[in-house]
Amino acid sequence: MENNDNTNTANPIVELDNVTINLDGEPLLKDVSLKLDEGEFVYLIGKSGAGKTSLLRSLYADMEIESGVAKVCGFDVVNLRRRKVPQLRRKIGIVFQSFRLLDDRSVEANLEFVLRATGWKKRNEIKNQIEKTLAAVGIADKAGAMPQRLSEGERQRVGIARALINSPQLILADEPTGNLDPVTSAEIMQLLVDINRQTRTTMLISTHDFMTIERFPARVIVCENGTAHDTE
Repeated sequence: MENNDNTNTANPIVELDNVTINLDGEPLLKDVSLKLDEGEFVYLIGKSGAGKTSLLRSLYADMEIESGVAKVCGFDVVNLRRRKVPQLRRKIGIVFQSFRLLDDRSVEANLEFVLRATGWKKRNEIKNQIEKTLAAVGIADKAGAMPQRLSEGERQRVGIARALINSPQLILADEPTGNLDPVTSAEIMQLLVDINRQTRTTMLISTHDFMTIERFPARVIVCENGTAHDTE
């Protein structure tokens, strides 16, 4: 992979204009207007319950946007038909705090499951893509391992591999270091930074860890007072 400077381009991956997101019939976030360009690395911060996870979920059409304009990876999310949701999600990788791996199958089988679910059919192409992706996240030797035999840091690397496996335009990470010790957290964040720089995949990372933001500075969006906006 060739390194690129993390410079914004005129190609927006996420565009939100006066978006309102409801929770249980009441506005959780409103008047949200944000743009993320190709190649950006952005943090999403805010207190628990401020709407960070809901904002992320709305971007991959797992939570309904009540009003406004929302375009993600070229899709109109507000008016997206249900049958089109899988097409949107093929362009998005999602990293969870709790890993959400399938513990009854190997690392390789976890990734194969994702590829086959998104239309990959040829065994040799699947195998090559898995090998390339595991190498990119630093666990090329763990393909045959069961998730429960891995350290938490290795499990999160599998989670990142799963998010990366389809070469997405956008990666959404919801507290990806929340279950990790400080040393492992730094390693995982360095991995995400490196992937962003090498692939120009746009990343939006929810975090409570201000030490991480200090160590790997980037643009910060904050959820507060019922909306989301850039920090000063």
